[in-house]
Amino acid sequence: MALEKTRGRRIQIGELAVVVGAGRSGLAAARLLSREGARVRLLDRNADALSTEQAAALRKLGVDVRLGEHSPEQFEHAAFVVPSPGMPVAKLARYLGDVTRPGAPEVLAEMELAWRYLDDEPVLAVTGTSGKTTTASLAAAMLQAQGYTVFLGGNIGTPLSEYVLSGRKADVLVLEISSFQLQACSTFCPRAGVLLNITPNHLDYHKDMAEYTEAKFRLFRCQDEGDLAVLGADLHGPAQGFNLRARRVWVRESERFPQGGLPGAHNKFNEEAAWQACRFFGVSEANAARAVARFKPLPHRLELVRERCGVLYVNDSKCTTVSSLKVALQAFDRPLRLLCGGKFKGGDLAALGGLIRERVREVALFGASREYFETAWQGLAPISWHPVLEEAVRALAASAQEGDVVLLAPATSSFDLYDNYMARGDDFKRIVSKLA
Repeated sequence: MALEKTRGRRIQIGELAVVVGAGRSGLAAARLLSREGARVRLLDRNADALSTEQAAALRKLGVDVRLGEHSPEQFEHAAFVVPSPGMPVAKLARYLGDVTRPGAPEVLAEMELAWRYLDDEPVLAVTGTSGKTTTASLAAAMLQAQGYTVFLGGNIGTPLSEYVLSGRKADVLVLEISSFQLQACSTFCPRAGVLLNITPNHLDYHKDMAEYTEAKFRLFRCQDEGDLAVLGADLHGPAQGFNLRARRVWVRESERFPQGGLPGAHNKFNEEAAWQACRFFGVSEANAARAVARFKPLPHRLELVRERCGVLYVNDSKCTTVSSLKVALQAFDRPLRLLCGGKFKGGDLAALGGLIRERVREVALFGASREYFETAWQGLAPISWHPVLEEAVRALAASAQEGDVVLLAPATSSFDLYDNYMARGDDFKRIVSKLA
């Protein structure tokens, strides 16, 4: 099943590699580079990014740990620079200068770095603005149902470098990959690549939609005729601007798996996309169906939390964009009481006006960005604002009627009040559990 793929060069013993960001992927990259004999420098602006124990363990490996503001001097003489998944490549320019000049360091994502150390295990990679975690998880479940040993990781949780360091061998690697990671990939090449959709997102990081779209399509740039590209049917137009050499499969939502337990038409699309990628690896439709039937909604993705007094409470904290809010609004036939708010990342809220008027009985905003929602939805539904999530939840719980759904679908990032969307979703579940 594995085919030899061209890979970029590996770090040489004694060369300097600078890893930017001391999150999980940065730590894994630093350990992998150290194992390969590189001189490793780990940077993080946050002076408290590492515990004393973590810093000591890294220094014991020979890693030069530097916490605090970055400077150009920290990058001098580097052969590799590995940015964290959340750092756009463009932000490194102030420290690296022109990365196309002779002798400039190679900037590569942690996933690209780890890819260069694989033993030709085949990769199924999933990207898209929304649905990629569910689709990657479905694909892993389908492959496992066929009897394969699977590694599921990447942007979904476990960095690929940790897999390489573990020494374990999987039959297929299923990887979720983001636009930030793809921007810093040069030879990464999945045997099957899945691009679900592209809607406005991360425009606070990417220069514009053209850059964001180009990053997503980099998933396919190293594929050839023996590989597979699975794309959402509405990407026919954008795909014409890129030289896709792989065999293409265009996906729409399907009722192929009627026993699936995931809510919403969008999940019928995700199931079909996962199946089209997995059949490339020999997964039978019967085994795929068994996997779908057993699959449960992932945490923070239209997660059913509790039914209280006939009111259903649903946690979709992973809804961080306007496009994913549209999907959430379409997932339920019951009247909605909607919770929105946080750090707004861009998108056309006014375009959801018809859905708000038709499906939403009340909107409770919390935290930041109230002005965006109030301006776009004024007059479409009653709107209130609350400084914190708990006040907003309690306000909707007081007014909700039997048959309603109280839906946390913020359409924003969480960084006004929480460290991440998981913490926001966990807080929602805590609040709902305490409702008398």
